[in-house]
Amino acid sequence: MQQTLEGSQAIAKTVALCRPHVVAAYPITPQTHIVENISKLVAEGQLDCELVSVESEFSAASVVLGASASGARAYTASSSQGILLMSEVLYNIAGLRLPLVLTCANRAVSAPLSIWNDHQDSMAVRDAGWIQLFCADNQEAVDTTIQAFYITEKTELPVMVCVDGFNLTHTLESIDVPEQELVDQYLPALQFSRALNASRPISMGTLVSPDYFTEARHSHHIALENSKHIIVEADERWQELTGRTCGGLLTVQGPEDARVGIISLGSTLGTLADAMEEYPESGPAKLISLRAFRPFPHLALAQACQGLSDVVVLERALSAGGGGIVANELRAALYGMSDSPRIHSYAAGLGGRDIPMDIYPRIMNAIKKEVPERFAIFDVELDKLDPADR
Repeated sequence: MQQTLEGSQAIAKTVALCRPHVVAAYPITPQTHIVENISKLVAEGQLDCELVSVESEFSAASVVLGASASGARAYTASSSQGILLMSEVLYNIAGLRLPLVLTCANRAVSAPLSIWNDHQDSMAVRDAGWIQLFCADNQEAVDTTIQAFYITEKTELPVMVCVDGFNLTHTLESIDVPEQELVDQYLPALQFSRALNASRPISMGTLVSPDYFTEARHSHHIALENSKHIIVEADERWQELTGRTCGGLLTVQGPEDARVGIISLGSTLGTLADAMEEYPESGPAKLISLRAFRPFPHLALAQACQGLSDVVVLERALSAGGGGIVANELRAALYGMSDSPRIHSYAAGLGGRDIPMDIYPRIMNAIKKEVPERFAIFDVELDKLDPADR
């Protein structure tokens, strides 16, 4: 049913449609509206679940860990410092191969303090062993949340749904929120074969000696690699029911004969798509929206970049002292590829700085440099810095 909703409100309604048994969360901007709306649905009798108010994000993650281990469908949400406070438990959840869903309302990580959007929080835990899916708009946030429960319960890997804070969570859009019957048809009841059961005792998370730790990590890595086909399957099944697709691992739009590609994550795609129409004189580009960051879609990206002369990676996070996070992974993915494109690595929009439409012609002009930028912050204003830091 088509409704005009704030992104957070739509996500809350969608979580309710997935019939979670346990929801635990601690408020932090800009995630707070999600759990506020979930608590309202519980209070109004529209959602029958155990809503646990906790004293910290660490506690929230611990509660859903225990709930999932007991065989309950579990959900939580957080942002920024909250994700970092959860990080120890996030590694445990992934290492225990527990099926649950977390919404990350992406926000910058301090210091300096910022409550606005970038992707540093989810990038900081990119190696925790979670599937990470990024949403380009609020319709994708709704559809991906439902798919995330399907994916996590098929793979027994936790799924983090990344939604741009404020840009999406606090923005009103016309959204098709599916009916309960359709979600029930898509999402079967949870059956977790390793759920804790007093009549059939097992141990979880026990000490592993060096004799077996390597094999445990190998198994986890292979499970994430194998989850790619489940992510695609989940999207294809959803498309069969609704006619909508999130693209599986990534989406590509733009002219087939374009020789330039621009890779982005999250809502930046919408800005770039509008800007390409606004500035046709700057030339065409293929806009590649990376939906799955973990597992990293090496093969799909390599195929999307075939025939391109230049690829710009525009990301809203950075590895201080290392440069572009996604760009460095793209370089590895394209290593050895014949006719590999030149890669230009830029960060932009850090700490919620606006990404204006004229970034498109500026990017298309910047790639004309003889030597590609290994990494630069595209929108940095150097006159604001001490000369020693320029």
